Amino acid sequence: MDKIRKFLKEVYEELSKVTWLSRKDVVRSTIAVSVVVILVAIYITVVDFGLSIFIDNLLGGR
Repeated sequence: MDKIRKFLKEVYEELSKVTWLSRKDVVRSTIAVSVVVILVAIYITVVDFGLSIFIDNLLGGR
């Protein structure tokens, strides 16, 4: 039990040394990541659709 208590005390001490981002920075980062994810999803969708049409025409689809 002493090992667990010691471990938790050390974890608390280390976490108190961490410099946390401000709420404003977190919101900005979240928005930036969301925009990049949406752009990548759109890009992959367009490429997939284009390749699908190309393969259909190449193989003499419907």
